[in-house]
Amino acid sequence: MSYTVLAAPVESSTEEKNSDFLTFLHPVTSRDEAIALVETYRQQYPDANHVCWAYVIGNTRQPQTQAFSDDGEPSGTAGKPMLHVLTERDVGNSLAVVVRYFGGVKLGAGGLVRAYSGAVSHAVNNAELRAVIPCIELEIAVDFSRETRIRHLVNQFPGQILSVDYGAEVNLHISLAVAHLASFKQLVVNETAGNVRITEKI
Repeated sequence: MSYTVLAAPVESSTEEKNSDFLTFLHPVTSRDEAIALVETYRQQYPDANHVCWAYVIGNTRQPQTQAFSDDGEPSGTAGKPMLHVLTERDVGNSLAVVVRYFGGVKLGAGGLVRAYSGAVSHAVNNAELRAVIPCIELEIAVDFSRETRIRHLVNQFPGQILSVDYGAEVNLHISLAVAHLASFKQLVVNETAGNVRITEKI
């Protein structure tokens, strides 16, 4: 299944009962990258009352990793609602940081949840997302007479031929959408009468 990821950084600001919420979205691909960015904002806004954050790496429906921090706000009122917005809106490979300047009026738990989730939603509304199609690499070894047919099947799906090596037989190194893997392999076996080796690259 394809999924969407954050394509570019986004900044936005919202206000709730005199408290300012500065929101920053960043594309990230690892926990280390996310935490380094959080530290950057802590240094950039040393006088802020809270620097809350949430990130999700990979497909939001099956994330590789995710985490969040309330940074001193009551438990469950900041980081978790922020993460919820990222997952519900399918914003994979993303870090959300919300910098809060307290305005003197307490918001209460419900108000905080609404404020933090609203701040991230506002930023996501302006975000550019791009689709990611999970792919797998294969090595296909066949005799020379079947190379043209294999190339045709790769184009038909569509896949991509990454490299070709000629030796005692032809070795085609290809990339293909995971969703098409089973169908493609079955067709290759059919077209070659089973005279083929298909190896999945890890």
